[in-house]
Amino acid sequence: MATAFAEIAFTPGVKAAQQLYGSREQNSRFEFAEDARNQLTELEAGFIAERDSFYQATVSESGWPYVQHRGGAKGFLKVLDEQTLGFADFRGNRQYLSVGNLNVDNRISMILMDYTNRRRLKIWGRVNIVHENENPDLIAQLEVSSYRARVERGIIIRVEAYDWNCPQHITQRYTKAQVEQMLAPLLSEIEALKNQVLTMEKTMLKL
Repeated sequence: MATAFAEIAFTPGVKAAQQLYGSREQNSRFEFAEDARNQLTELEAGFIAERDSFYQATVSESGWPYVQHRGGAKGFLKVLDEQTLGFADFRGNRQYLSVGNLNVDNRISMILMDYTNRRRLKIWGRVNIVHENENPDLIAQLEVSSYRARVERGIIIRVEAYDWNCPQHITQRYTKAQVEQMLAPLLSEIEALKNQVLTMEKTMLKL
């Protein structure tokens, strides 16, 4: 059994490139794997729930790829079941490039990054665009409580394949909240030292 990722990504052109650059044998292991990697496990679900952004790629009718960054509150991309993801699509600049592409070709690729721990999850899927008048319960399920804006549509993604990338070349980065958390003990210690110095100065003045 090949992984779903290999079946999608390892086209004849890709295999030819692997052969040319000496990685065909190394990559052939994906074509004989026991796990198809097309159903999300608790590991993937937990990783997705912690993300506050991802990158997505769609393809236009003229064949041009379009990559978009999507961001929101942590967990705005929701795992609906082991093969389904969804998120609320709010009004943006109203160019509708991704939506327009998906209306013609529903295939999507996504990359989810964890810069702090240098992890990266790639997902391939097919999108169904849902509007509130079609399925109000599903749209309600996708809403983000901390973001009070009207949901224009729901983006429902049927997961076709996923794969974890190695951490090579992922630059480690931290959010403002993470930096503040790491600095908190140092700032507390500095404040304590300041108070000690003030106490010593007051004692010296009394002498």
